[in-house]
Amino acid sequence: MADPVLSTENLTRRFGALGAVNDVSLAFEEGRVHAVIGPNGAGKSTFLNLLSGELRATSGRVRFRGLDVTSATPEELSRLGVGRSYQTANLFPELRCHDCVWLAAQSRLPSAMRFFRQAQKYAEVESRAARALQLCGLESRRSAIAGQLSYGEQRQLEIAMVLATEPTLLLLDEPLAGLGHDEAARIIDLLRQLSRGRTAILVEHDMDAVFSISDTVTVLVDGHVLETGSPERVRASVRVREAYLGEEVA
Repeated sequence: MADPVLSTENLTRRFGALGAVNDVSLAFEEGRVHAVIGPNGAGKSTFLNLLSGELRATSGRVRFRGLDVTSATPEELSRLGVGRSYQTANLFPELRCHDCVWLAAQSRLPSAMRFFRQAQKYAEVESRAARALQLCGLESRRSAIAGQLSYGEQRQLEIAMVLATEPTLLLLDEPLAGLGHDEAARIIDLLRQLSRGRTAILVEHDMDAVFSISDTVTVLVDGHVLETGSPERVRASVRVREAYLGEEVA
């Protein structure tokens, strides 16, 4: 088996006496979608925040392509190729869609502090921005103001901004949260498209989406790993059905 893109070793985060993430050791393989699910309060968002550098671990290690990134900042991880989306779309609401994505693409330049060239001269930036908008189905909305988009389109735009940074690993935090049926269907289709040949860690409550998109599923309960395996294995697990789905299995 090839080395994982990302791995955690006994990763733990405590808030006082509360263990939000407890001794979690997982490996995330290249080119696969790995979902992390669990009931409310299971530690999913805390776990994702540890992976993205927005929280510091109490103990344990996080490695990205073999490099110890346990203490790396979100900016450092972004430069290494880790992209993150949030439960609430994180945009520039007063800017046009194209400008939001362009700024994200510009952040990948060796230096973003170049004041003496016209912005239009950055051909590589424009190319990445246009490609991200096209992939997320927003070409026709490039001139729309981000804050005036529907909530579903805002989720699409946030994903486009992440893709414009050309990440090798996507961290997706509940991309379907708050969406209606039609909007959720569009995002699910987008996630299926993005999953082709990309590595993604997906936190999501929509079980139909999780089981249809993911290659591997991990179930967290009270900050501990309850089960990890294929969607079929997790769906059939008695422990998962009892602890997560609330079923009593004889």
